[in-house]
Amino acid sequence: MTAEQPLVLGIETSCDETGVGIVRGETLLVDAVASSVDDHARFGGVVPEVASRAHLEEMVPTIERACREAGVTLGDLDAISVTAGPGLAGSLMVGVASAKALALSLGVPLYGVNHLASHVAVDIVEHGPLPEPTMALLVSGGHSSLLLVPDVTSDIRSLGSTIDDAAGEAFDKVARVLGLPFPGGPYIDRAAREGQVVIDFPRGLTTGRDMERHRFDFSFSGLKTAVSRWVQAREAAGEPVPVNDVAASFQEAVVDVLTRKAVLACREQGAQHLQIGGGVAANSRLRAMAQSRCDDAGIELRVPRPGLCTDNGAMVAALGAQMVLKGRDASRLDLPADSSMPVTQISA
Repeated sequence: MTAEQPLVLGIETSCDETGVGIVRGETLLVDAVASSVDDHARFGGVVPEVASRAHLEEMVPTIERACREAGVTLGDLDAISVTAGPGLAGSLMVGVASAKALALSLGVPLYGVNHLASHVAVDIVEHGPLPEPTMALLVSGGHSSLLLVPDVTSDIRSLGSTIDDAAGEAFDKVARVLGLPFPGGPYIDRAAREGQVVIDFPRGLTTGRDMERHRFDFSFSGLKTAVSRWVQAREAAGEPVPVNDVAASFQEAVVDVLTRKAVLACREQGAQHLQIGGGVAANSRLRAMAQSRCDDAGIELRVPRPGLCTDNGAMVAALGAQMVLKGRDASRLDLPADSSMPVTQISA
């Protein structure tokens, strides 16, 4: 193994993306992704059995493509890293079993890592070493979390998370109400650019006793319901629904809460750097408002390029490489897939 520049292959299968990334040290060589999102679109959401089957079909071709594009062979690898959780149980099992087979056959260490921690680590291959500590805001279809990260390989502390719907889930559900396709995030973002923020939708857990009890937690279920009722009232009155304005107003409410709490957490925890990750981090309004509020607060904002915000193998390889570089213990070959793996458990 090259101690200073370990060559690590990462496998991500927590949901509907079969991702394989290869990282040398802190340099990304390739990020190969096979998505089954089109297979789920007609159902309006991810179907676990369909996702698992797609991972089985795409795993070997995606590994082969990644090695080919990176110009390496499996025999060159120093370690294998895989998402062990959280995620869809069946999907995780495909990735974990594949990673075990590779590690065993190649005689290299295996690192079963946390999906959320990987979303933090991926920024290393984009913007260099993570400042310690870093505040991380992770927003996706399954998660909305505020994390204080003194060390991405050994110390992640949860400050708050969603108590109901995640931000990305709310985007998908509101998109369905507005007649927009799945996944809803990109379509709402696009519609919002043509609309105006003219509807004052609620901001959950931001005032009074709610803010005292849930200072860094999120809630988007009430917002989703408010949008649905607003649309239903317009339709019942026989009035047209201004899709672009509803999209812009809904998006503004989500982004306002996310960025407001993230900046507050940075101030109270003494963190000078905020990183945003997860699929919703690709949202253009979230990026713009976060940049503006961080500039005002004197906080440095780090956001990976959109392709590294959504689920991918590069993030898993990036965390695996950090585990190797910092001498963390490898996982046992009997490591399980853990669909409810807590973010504070960085490796299995």
